[in-house]
Amino acid sequence: MRRRPTIIDVAQVAGVSKATVARVVNGETDLVKESTRQHVLSVIERMGYERNAIAGSLRSNRTYMIALSIPDITNPFWPEVARGVQDTVEAEGYMVVLMNNDWNSSREHNHLQLMRNNQFDGLIVNPTGLSNTDLTPLHIPVVVLASGEAYPNFDTVSSDSQQAGRLALEHLIGLGHHRIGLIIGSVRRPKSSTHYGTYVSTLRQHGLPVEPDLVVETTFTEDGGYGAMQQFLTLAEPPTAVFAVNDIIALGAMLAAQHANLRVPDQLSIIGMDDIHAAATTFPPLTTVAKPKYEIGTTAARFLLERLEAKAPEEPRRVLLPCTLIPRSSTAAHQN
Repeated sequence: MRRRPTIIDVAQVAGVSKATVARVVNGETDLVKESTRQHVLSVIERMGYERNAIAGSLRSNRTYMIALSIPDITNPFWPEVARGVQDTVEAEGYMVVLMNNDWNSSREHNHLQLMRNNQFDGLIVNPTGLSNTDLTPLHIPVVVLASGEAYPNFDTVSSDSQQAGRLALEHLIGLGHHRIGLIIGSVRRPKSSTHYGTYVSTLRQHGLPVEPDLVVETTFTEDGGYGAMQQFLTLAEPPTAVFAVNDIIALGAMLAAQHANLRVPDQLSIIGMDDIHAAATTFPPLTTVAKPKYEIGTTAARFLLERLEAKAPEEPRRVLLPCTLIPRSSTAAHQN
């Protein structure tokens, strides 16, 4: 097998010092004559030399690797966030390494150790079980995809979940629904506000009772939504509308309703959250609250790059991006 050419090989063929080749490779053009730079570049191209990124990182103390830690890559919400991160950091020469923990906090902590061992330059994380205290010892820039109160040491970027929940509930109440079921996922980290809290406050503002039987906690999966809807249908008086806190759960709930021969939306309205692609293609198309997924990724990546380049303000930044109601055919006026 032919040996990979080194910087020493290039220097010998070009008739220059190793330091000169290194300056050309690293873009230090002010220290090399243009004619010499062009000559070295032609030798590099002819020999097929490629810069050793690992060796470069040892000299610069940078690996140009960014970790993106998420809970569930199978949820179509996350690829759009990841695309926003990747498009932004790649433009500045960084590579994104995706870490998926499947809502497993032990696996998430193992990922932190992996980051320490491999000297990542920065981290963007949607925490499953990590706290502010867990992240602080990393000693690298971190941007958290969550509300800011629980992570006071770090920049945080998130959609405005409280606003999103109000949009969904106000939509259903505006359609005349008074018995509204809520399907929530398990809360795994501290939050300043929750979907349940928004549900309670919105119902009370409209003078509607809060009934424990109309709230079901489940997994963030289609099976979780299916089982939650089945639980609602065992009630003597089932809800006339259901708000699921993500579209995957909502699609599972819709399937369970259809298997029970309920017509959506004539007999039951269902609304989700996120606006994943499948929400628009299911039957009936799912009413949902759209989160700015790509913008979440680009904003978080921009904040991280600014921390890496020491261009960010000293105080951590808090960003909540607004959400948008997307009315489709899975919700309708309540039929008395």
